[in-house]
Amino acid sequence: MIKIETCLTPEILHLHQLEGKIAVVTDVLRATSCMVAGLNAGVKSVIPVKKVEEALTYAAKGYVTAGERGGVKVEEFTIGNSPYEHMEEAYHGKSICMTTTNGTVAIDAARKSADQVVIGALLNVSSIGRYIKEQQKDVIIICAGWKGNPSLEDTLFAGALVDQLKDEVEITDDATYMALSQYQSAKNNLSEVIQNHASHAKRLSGLKAQNDLAFCATEDYCDVLPILNGDEITIK
Repeated sequence: MIKIETCLTPEILHLHQLEGKIAVVTDVLRATSCMVAGLNAGVKSVIPVKKVEEALTYAAKGYVTAGERGGVKVEEFTIGNSPYEHMEEAYHGKSICMTTTNGTVAIDAARKSADQVVIGALLNVSSIGRYIKEQQKDVIIICAGWKGNPSLEDTLFAGALVDQLKDEVEITDDATYMALSQYQSAKNNLSEVIQNHASHAKRLSGLKAQNDLAFCATEDYCDVLPILNGDEITIK
């Protein structure tokens, strides 16, 4: 039976063993939602980096750059961290180098020792569930959180994924039970729960990103499976 566990923030990732496991990294608001939506719309690949300076080296090579710090677009970048920007036709067929406050940091942490890194959002949660069933490998869900703290929306993603797998996996930690319970109590009004109670949603509302919040809270908007291959995230 597949064993599944949840790391609620990368700050405690050192307490988990990633070797031999599939790492599902999520940053619902908004990095992984941007990646999923963009790749589904036609973006060729996403190159996640930790630092703004790294992204700017890609910009010098002609790459599209995207991302934020503190929820605000980096001034030198082509686009920010709204999934609607990443879906624009101008970026179809192009590679985007992306850095964000939380999401790309979590991806970088996961890639160091996990067997495989899968990019997850509520937008593609069912496709990830099917893939895990096919692979029959142990899984760790890594929630990006916010500056080292757990976040409600990422925890809800973890619960949504576990809810799909609950009859086929062995839950090995309390965090996964907590995420599952939280999702099951919120699943009938997921968007409202995120928008009304998630602290990061409140930050983004102040940055006039209300449309992003509703979109990122949509389950199964698309059926894509983004996987990190070397330095690039592409659709399997």
